[in-house]
Amino acid sequence: MLEAAIKQQLDQYLQLMEGDVVLRVSAGEDKVSNEMLELVNELASMSSRISVERATLERTPSFSVNRPSEETGIVFAGIPLGHEFTSLVLALLQVSGRAPKVDADTIKQIQNIEGTYHFESYISLSCHNCPDVVQALNVMSVLNSNITHTMIDGAAFKDEVEAKEIMAVPTVFLNGESFGNGRMSLEEILAKLGTGPDASAFSDKDPYDVLVVGGGPAGASAAVYAARKGIRTGIIAERFGGQVMDTMGIENFIGTAYTEGPKLVASLEEHVKEYGIDVMNLQRAKRLEKKDLVEIELENGAVLKSKSVILSTGARWRNVNVPGEAEFKNKGVAYCPHCDGPLFEGKRVAVIGGGNSGIEAAIDLAGIVKHVTVLEFAPELKADQVLQDRLHSLPNVTVITNAQTTEITGTDKVNGISYVSRETNESHHVELEGVFVQIGLVPNTDWLDSVERNNFGEIVVDRHGATNVPGVFAAGDCTNSAYKQIIISMGSGATAALGAFDYMIRN
Repeated sequence: MLEAAIKQQLDQYLQLMEGDVVLRVSAGEDKVSNEMLELVNELASMSSRISVERATLERTPSFSVNRPSEETGIVFAGIPLGHEFTSLVLALLQVSGRAPKVDADTIKQIQNIEGTYHFESYISLSCHNCPDVVQALNVMSVLNSNITHTMIDGAAFKDEVEAKEIMAVPTVFLNGESFGNGRMSLEEILAKLGTGPDASAFSDKDPYDVLVVGGGPAGASAAVYAARKGIRTGIIAERFGGQVMDTMGIENFIGTAYTEGPKLVASLEEHVKEYGIDVMNLQRAKRLEKKDLVEIELENGAVLKSKSVILSTGARWRNVNVPGEAEFKNKGVAYCPHCDGPLFEGKRVAVIGGGNSGIEAAIDLAGIVKHVTVLEFAPELKADQVLQDRLHSLPNVTVITNAQTTEITGTDKVNGISYVSRETNESHHVELEGVFVQIGLVPNTDWLDSVERNNFGEIVVDRHGATNVPGVFAAGDCTNSAYKQIIISMGSGATAALGAFDYMIRN
């Protein structure tokens, strides 16, 4: 089942196993069961530490990953290939006794969780956000015997997905109740369980020389450049990596022919940690005030002080802001075609937006769904011509321009979309099961009052990255930079850090 190159790489990882592992398999006579058996037997043939036993589990096909005398609570329902193959490999290593790469404080938080927690995560193998959730829940299962986790491939258990009306992945249930949707890090899951740090955890922090607000490419670059000057540097990040964590393929990062967002973010985080930067993850800033020092107040009430601040808060998906969008989010309204597209197999969907991201989404979805309707507000599509040519060659795509979306309709989930023709002023309704919103980004700057912003909400900066507030700099997609690209954000982060350092030595 596994290609030769993958087996060669896998063999190196399996040699790192520290103890024996038993794969208990619940299989039937169906195709998925046969393929799952082929996979686990192939794994067993590659390592003397892996054995396979037949068993009866809650779901068939599925298999659990256990120590010979102990059930860890880790179960894979379906075949963990694609993006989830790494989750399987890590589970094998961690169950065998190899310590997960988690800091000591987080391990202690997990081990101190009391009560019974049974997590179920519904995923698709093409989802690049899902492995973070699967791997985090697996780690929790390994470290705490009160916690179990089952990964469920939605394609293998379609009836279950339909019954629970799951229309976005990853979707997590805890003890049978809805827990969360979308990418969640281990720290975010712990915070949702109520074990995250409160304001008191920040009360004894001394003022920083440079405090970076935002942990995307711009923020990581700024922090590294600042720390290399030998000055006290901190990062506040709502989610380290920012938008890049939701980016699939990256082919224009110079010097790297191809990478994926989560992989790049892991490299950024590793680089940041090399410099001893104080990273405060899962924290959101709500106020900036310039006094003798610049003060940043967090949503948990803590106040951090710094001689200079670099704002790199990035941007978020722009909402279409029509009735039904918020109500049906994750119930037919989606923003990531790579993650959620497979859940709409054989169904009818709409893509709102005719720029590059919208047309790329439509092309991607056309290979999965029954039909795609593209709605563009302007008289013409704005995507590159090569993308438009590809789109128009597809038989199951309808393009409607001059269309103003007015409502996303539904009852318990999406059943259609309404729009008005800007040319004729006539109202139209299209029956469908999913809507993908792809209309660009909006900067995360709503909380800034004293910092000058333009009509788009972007922070206005000079060529040094400086804002109108002395000691406050900005970089990346939250600024009025001409182009929003990863490599440009990194460059602007470096510029802002050098600008902040120059400000400090002159003041």
